Amino acid sequence: MRATRGMDDEMTTIDAETTVAPLEFAVTKNLAAATAGRVAEVHENPGFGVVFTDHMVDICWSAKGGWHRPRVQPYGPIPLDPAASVLHYAQEIFEGIKAYRHADGSIHTFRPDRNAARLQASARRLALPELPTEYFIQSLREIIAVDGRWVPSGADQSLYLRPFMFAKEAFLGVRAAQKVAYYVIASPAGAYFSGGVKPVRIWLSEDYARAGKGGTGKAKTGGNYASSLLAQSEASSKGCDQVVFLDEQRNVEELGGMNVVFVFKDGRVVTPESDSILEGITRDSLLQLAEDRGYTVEKRPISIDEWREGVASGDIVEVFACGTAAVVTPIGALVGEGFDEPQPLGELALSLREELTDIQYGRREDKHGWLLRLDA
Repeated sequence: MRATRGMDDEMTTIDAETTVAPLEFAVTKNLAAATAGRVAEVHENPGFGVVFTDHMVDICWSAKGGWHRPRVQPYGPIPLDPAASVLHYAQEIFEGIKAYRHADGSIHTFRPDRNAARLQASARRLALPELPTEYFIQSLREIIAVDGRWVPSGADQSLYLRPFMFAKEAFLGVRAAQKVAYYVIASPAGAYFSGGVKPVRIWLSEDYARAGKGGTGKAKTGGNYASSLLAQSEASSKGCDQVVFLDEQRNVEELGGMNVVFVFKDGRVVTPESDSILEGITRDSLLQLAEDRGYTVEKRPISIDEWREGVASGDIVEVFACGTAAVVTPIGALVGEGFDEPQPLGELALSLREELTDIQYGRREDKHGWLLRLDA
């Protein structure tokens, strides 16, 4: 891949090897960009998803023209027709990925090819166009090229990148949209846990389902998250931090936005597998690291009864959740109607978390070649 930025016309060319035609990004700088002092102020306490960088990436797609008009422009409102398909039929998908600043000042991201592949899989399920991997990765490079100063350097801090795609065609008929928009926005992210990682209490949802067989559960689409919000509110009312969902066979699926992993005393590390669970990139990376240590990794259905009985018998010695935002979260209690069961806390979850974050921040060797530098 070759990228060039001209001094006069501020254009970037993607040479997407032999698989896709090259694109040129037009760059319009934000004349009201945040001052250095404001950026430093945000980095003192970034929070999550509340402050956004100065620019955003925008690529259009149409059935006739394919991917076109790639731009980097000032961050701001998106003009949208009231009849835009996304507002009526929820035809949209997104990704979440982070940029990390290493000790030498360089900026890297983690396994972006996997995020690109997952976005493509989500697009197929939602009848949206598949963004080529080369364009996906270049869109991340483009936002870093103009907003790299927003990548913080504090402990456990990062720049959260949110690529998303939606149907923008103004049309009320029910069919796949002929016009689509792809954007990337970015937001500094602080440490998910202030004062260290803390075990969470999980509410078992018996009345609500996140997704169903043949549905959109395996896609990263907003409707899946919207359908989890009522159950999440229920969990909060029960004094819990998160909610876990079951499928129609009462097998464990996932939390509202995180995967679940079980550690057995015989050395097995088991995670639920079904057609309605989102393939977690953080989860799969942690499982690879566990396998590297000699653990036996299994992806298979695991019922709520196996979970509860395994903890009661001592066969399950640790349970944790994982995802891009928090990386790893130990589960300290499983709560449901009529029960509140403490969960065993072990050492593997936090040990894997330390290893993975050390790789992401450049403190440990990247043996699997997962990192990609974005600022070079």
